[in-house]
Amino acid sequence: MASAVAVKEEPAEILDLEIRIIELSHNSAVTCINRLLSTGKIDLLRSGNKLIYKLKDPDAASQAKGGDHQEKVVYQIIKEANNKGIWIRDIRYKSNLLLTQVNKILKNLESKKLIKAVKSVAASKKKVYMLYDLEPAQSVTGGAWYSDQDFESEFVEVLNQQCFKFLEQKAAIARDTKTDPMAQRNASFTPLHDIWKFISELGISKVQLTKEDIETILNTLIFDGKLECTIVASAGGSGDSGRSKLYRAINPLVETTGLMRMPCGSCPVFDRCYEGGAVSPTTCIYMKEWLDS
Repeated sequence: MASAVAVKEEPAEILDLEIRIIELSHNSAVTCINRLLSTGKIDLLRSGNKLIYKLKDPDAASQAKGGDHQEKVVYQIIKEANNKGIWIRDIRYKSNLLLTQVNKILKNLESKKLIKAVKSVAASKKKVYMLYDLEPAQSVTGGAWYSDQDFESEFVEVLNQQCFKFLEQKAAIARDTKTDPMAQRNASFTPLHDIWKFISELGISKVQLTKEDIETILNTLIFDGKLECTIVASAGGSGDSGRSKLYRAINPLVETTGLMRMPCGSCPVFDRCYEGGAVSPTTCIYMKEWLDS
């Protein structure tokens, strides 16, 4: 019977197991499944209104050694969530346990240093649970732009300024050393790797920034009309294989309108802003900063 559960190591319903082992009757299948559950060979999980059975990971069973069956089930659920973690609500749903039971099990697993709770930037008042030795995913921590669940706006602004300054210097050198306009333009382009290396060597970041992080900053400068990007064929380039992204500083041909320079012009919650509401011109900190500047 254990081999039937282990065919693909995927969850299966009892009817599916009976089909795989035709010679077993329904009652015999139930007896075998109960035996496998009591010996810790398989896990009982819930999917919608159905109960499904899954072959237990031997490593998970050994790590959660000493715990009861329910504790091992919760441990396995958290392990499957990997470094993205899982909400306590989802643990309850998958394990079909009461909240008091789940809370007690989570405290036991945390005390054994098998799991840990991590605050998510998606919801600061909620925590996700993952295995103790895992590094949380960027979707949980917010990556380099967050510190203790707070967005580091000043840090992002410094990176914006330094990236733009570096590319402006490249453009100035190109104008001074090249006479042909097209040669000036081509010489002012800089690969993503060179920009990332420059920022890394500045030492202005407490965390190790990746090329993807710098690309995010450069994209904001593109949206602001300060940079342009081109893609050229290049062996081993960034992004898609055989392509490399180049950036250069530009001067906008047309100045932005007054509406776009004020916060309302690019506000993502403009349609929800009204006097007396949660978002209003009177309480808008961005409007105050713009008026003071």
